[in-house]
Amino acid sequence: MIEVKNLYKSFDEKQVLKGISTVFEDGKTNLIIGQSGSGKTVLIKNLVGLLEPTSGQILYDGRDFVHMSKEEKVMMRREMGMIFQSAALFDSLTVLENVMFPLDMFSSMTLRERKKRAMDCLDRVNLIGAENKYPGEISGGMQKRVAIARAISMNPKYLFCDEPNSGLDPKTSLVIDDLLHSITQEFKMTTIINTHDMNSVMGIGENIVFIYEGHKEWQGVSSDIMHSTNQKLTDFIFASDLLKDMRAAILKNE
Repeated sequence: MIEVKNLYKSFDEKQVLKGISTVFEDGKTNLIIGQSGSGKTVLIKNLVGLLEPTSGQILYDGRDFVHMSKEEKVMMRREMGMIFQSAALFDSLTVLENVMFPLDMFSSMTLRERKKRAMDCLDRVNLIGAENKYPGEISGGMQKRVAIARAISMNPKYLFCDEPNSGLDPKTSLVIDDLLHSITQEFKMTTIINTHDMNSVMGIGENIVFIYEGHKEWQGVSSDIMHSTNQKLTDFIFASDLLKDMRAAILKNE
């Protein structure tokens, strides 16, 4: 479990995060949503230590990440997996070598053990047979699955995903959503996904945090959204007239 308590982040005189307090739960897909510029990316960068908060606490199972020493943060990051928006694979490495990279850097496994672990992860994301290909030889959806395999190779307790469906077609996006959701449940990870994808919100949103202009505006589960009375949330989720009409029709027929 990750607890965020009264988190603030400013850049010079501009306050981006304004006292956010929330909890991201174990074994669930926790989604951060909000408009561009709302502070979502700044929040997730604070969570993984790429930015230092101006004030507040970030507690990993009770451990205060903000006030850890550099050495303690390095050890803490070994418990984290990260999936970047662009997949961020190494073009000069094969699929297998990409998945092995964190193991080569941080594990004490033998070469044989590292290869087996990497192949097990590729098997988990249904990519057996692609291990000797290079990123440029596989599709965007397959690249995202390689990124997931790499992210789970160290068996992390916490998994962070920055726009994992960016650039993917709707069908492939659903595959990635289902994979992230099932892996989260299987490994009982605390998974946090920063997303604009409303299919993800409604499909796998077990704990959703809506950020508006730097503060937490709303928190709940996907089934709560349809009946929410929070105008800022409904304006964001049902931005198009078509979606507004669909929501109105559903509520009318209930």
